[in-house]
Formats: sequence, C-alpha cells, structure tokens
Amino acid sequence: MDLNRTFSMTVNGAALAGAETMDVINPATGEVCTNAPQASKTQVDEAIACARSAFSQWKTTTIEERQSLVKQAARILEANIEELAQILLLEHGRPLQGCMMELQAAIQYFDDFAAMTPEVLVTEDSDVRRVEVHYEPLGVVCAIPAWNFPITLSAMKICPALVAGNTLVLRPSPTTSLTLLRIGELLRDVFPAGVFNVISGNGLGSFLTSHSGFDKISYTGSTETGKQVMAAGADSLRRMTLELGGNDAAIVLPDVDIEKVAPQIFFGAFFNSAQICVATKRLYIHADIYEPLRDALHQIAKASKMGDGSEPDTVLGPIQNQRQYRSVSALLEHAQKEGLTLLTGYQPENQEGYFIPATLVDNPPHDSRVVTEEAFGPILPLIKFDNEDDLIQQVNSSKYGLAGAIWAQDTQKAVTLAKRMDTGTVWINENLYLPASTPFGGHKQSGIGVENGMAGLLGFMQQKAIYIPK
Repeated sequence: MDLNRTFSMTVNGAALAGAETMDVINPATGEVCTNAPQASKTQVDEAIACARSAFSQWKTTTIEERQSLVKQAARILEANIEELAQILLLEHGRPLQGCMMELQAAIQYFDDFAAMTPEVLVTEDSDVRRVEVHYEPLGVVCAIPAWNFPITLSAMKICPALVAGNTLVLRPSPTTSLTLLRIGELLRDVFPAGVFNVISGNGLGSFLTSHSGFDKISYTGSTETGKQVMAAGADSLRRMTLELGGNDAAIVLPDVDIEKVAPQIFFGAFFNSAQICVATKRLYIHADIYEPLRDALHQIAKASKMGDGSEPDTVLGPIQNQRQYRSVSALLEHAQKEGLTLLTGYQPENQEGYFIPATLVDNPPHDSRVVTEEAFGPILPLIKFDNEDDLIQQVNSSKYGLAGAIWAQDTQKAVTLAKRMDTGTVWINENLYLPASTPFGGHKQSGIGVENGMAGLLGFMQQKAIYIPK
C-alpha cells in the first residue's frame, strides 16, 4: 500500500497537523516508510481543553444516543477495514490475515459495548426509604494503548469510555500511530466535536499521565511504566485502569492428544510473534509427554514461515519495534551464554528487519531469566513437571498474574488446577479469547482494575447513591 499521504491528528472534530513529524519504521525492513504527526505540549493542552468543553454537553446525552453513535462508528470501521488492515500491516509487520482479525475483533468490541447498559441498583426499598445507586461519567479520559495490538486495545478503552458518557483523548504508541490516526479521521463526523480526539507523538507519556485535565487514565503496557503512571496520578487521586505485564503459564497434562493440541499450544504462544500480553510465556509439560510434545512444537516452529507480512504464506512477522527487538535479542543471548538448549524455528530470509526466529528453550532451570522474565517475543521455555503441588508453586512464583491456560482431556481436573492458579484469566483447552462481555484484569503486578464486561464499563463511571424518603 502506498503511504505517500499525510496523516493528521483529530482534535475537536477537525484535522490537526503536528507541530513536527516523526518517522514511522516498517519493522519488516527496518526502514522509514512514512511519517506521523508529532504533537507539541501546547497541542496536547488544546486537545484536553476541547474534550473538557465537549464533556458538559456529551454527559447530558442519553446512553441510547451514545450507544447508537458507537454502533455507527463500528459500521464505518467495517466499511474501511481493508484499508485499515493494509496500514496496520505496514506499521506493525503482522501478516494481513492477522491484521484483519484484530480489526474484526475491535469492531466487535464497538458493537458489544454499544449493547451494554448499566442498571440502576436498588439497595433498599423499605417502608422508610428507597435507595438507588446511579452511575455517572467521570469526565475526560486519557487512553494510552500498547503497540502490540493497538486497535483492539484502543477499542477496549474508547468504547466503554464513550458509552459511559466521558470524552476521550487517545494517544497511540509512537510506533503504531498510523492506523489509529486514520480511525480518528474516519470518525470525525460521527461524534460531536471534542468527544473523541486522537493525538500522536514521542515523549508525551509523562506529560499526559500527570496532566491535571484528565479524570481517568486507562493505560496498557509494561508493569514498570505502569508504576510511573500510577505515581503521576497520585496527587490528584485520578482514577486508573492499568493492564500491565504478564509471565503467563500454561500447563499440559499427560492425557492430551498431542497431535491435536500442539498447533493450538504453539499459536497460543507465538501468534503475533509472541507479542501478546496473555500469550503463553512458560509452558509446563508433564514428564510423560514432554519429549513428543516438545518435538511436535519444534516441527511447527520450523514449518511456520517468518517474514514480511505482505509476503504470501507468511505466518509470523517481525518484532514490532527496535527497542523490543533489542530486548528480546538480549534475553536470547543470555540464554545462549547460560548454555541452555535452544530449538530454533523457521529462519527468515530478510536480515534487515526486526526478526527473531521462534525459539523453544528445552527444560531450562526454574531460575533462568527466560523463565522468570516476560520475553514479549518469540522465546518459549518448555519446563518438565511430574508433581502437581510443585507445579502450582512454580506457576504461582511469578510476580505477575495476568492469564494462564490448561490443556487436558479431564476437564474437571483442569478446573481444579485453574482454581489454584494466581491469575486473572485461565483458559481450558483454548487461548487468547477475550470477549467484551467478560471482565479482564490481572492479579499481583499485572494490573489494577479490569477492562471489558460490565465491570469494565463501570470502571469509566462513578457511583451516586440517592436516598429517597417515603
């Protein structure tokens, strides 16, 4: 796709050029493919002021009106999905089919949140009084999604924020701004001016998260950055939803059909080249099936073409940005220095892009960095176990608790194990399924608050209890 065009920010329902521009790198080549607007702090102030001004009117609209506009936005995204997928492919590197899947999931979020309506909660209805709990919008929301799934992660913030009656300023990751800038352009005429604003640029994170103009921050990213976001909002006690890091464990019990589950397990770990917060990052395999499952996974890794997402038959794309590429490369080099056994997958032909072959680490020690750290890239340690109590202790030893999975034919046994895992989500015989209907959040240092579900929608609202005498 030709990106020889100018992308603009959306502020107050109109196009806004950046004060400067920033380079956009195609991760499959490592080369600049176009540029994006670089907002100044003055322009950020302007966006927040416009959102604040729009809030006074937007909050008075009925939830039915807001839901209708969110559904209208979904239809516009649907009509432009092929163009959006091509933009996402170039800036992200993921194969086209994967880009389409992300956009389809995001559109589904728009539709599903548009169907959610918080009910008035009656906590008392006696002869003396009736007590009603109503839900009201917070104000202006700052939405900061991560770069790995920029569209769906944004939809998880945009949709509930707007349905709840808030206005919003969205700041995409600097390395994946283009598709969301284009979405801002497409939706300019849907929402009233100032309700939905999209800005872009490097070096704006701390300025945004400490800005007094926001009533809530919704952030997705690393735990370390999440701590900084939380600290920045402490003075004003602004509301926070933080979806942070994970070192997600999956357990494979000895009764599985290896031929059937191996592809599911592999892509539950390596889809999007393992750049997924809830992807399997530690795989615990029962000793009775360890070698045959390891070998089956290695065969899939060798057969799964890694390369430019625009090339035919590409299954796995590059690491999305240079910083993460260096981080994953350093972890892999450390594993090599430790003398760990690495089983390498398909070798990409292009050495200029940010490519790291899908790599299995054969039964490393439990204290290895590849086990204790979140790689967020295509490195998967395979760990042998034979005692379930020891297994659960190892699974729960992480400071994270975002998601996990269990693979077993004995579903009841899997449920029993799932209840012992210290994590916010556990899948049984599947992975990576996050519907808008179900709350999603982490335990321990994997986050604060939840996204999705009615609980996620209410996270963009505040309660008001009204005591009515009789």
